[in-house]
Amino acid sequence: MKRSELSEFEFEEEGFKIKIKRGSGGQPIFTSVPLAPQSYPAAPGPAQAGSPATPAQITPGSGPTSASEEIGFAYVKSPMVGTFYRSPSPENPVFVDVNAKVEEKTVVCIIEAMKIMNEIQAETKGTVVEVLVENGQPVEYGQRLFKIKLG
Repeated sequence: MKRSELSEFEFEEEGFKIKIKRGSGGQPIFTSVPLAPQSYPAAPGPAQAGSPATPAQITPGSGPTSASEEIGFAYVKSPMVGTFYRSPSPENPVFVDVNAKVEEKTVVCIIEAMKIMNEIQAETKGTVVEVLVENGQPVEYGQRLFKIKLG
């Protein structure tokens, strides 16, 4: 550290972090901290985690039963954290709107994550009855984006 005139050095890899800082008198002070393992939710469906075009997760209802869950409806859920966009660009029309018929491969929106535009597909056949997120809003993993009446 003296030779290269470094006063502080930090390194992190696979759950281990070390920080070296020069103390008074030029003597290095070492600090190492094992990082807690991070758990990430599994990617929906057969797609690989981190795949740029991960399809949306569809469930007829998830979690505890509530009055808002109805038989005959499914939800398009966000497969990632990012920014929700209803159209490919501000000049273009939205992919789908309320009362739009969708098929399994119909692109319903884009989620931007780390500057990558990920097309999200309906993955079910039916009619869009509600858009649950505003254009340009941040979304979380598993957040409901669209409500679809099956059929």
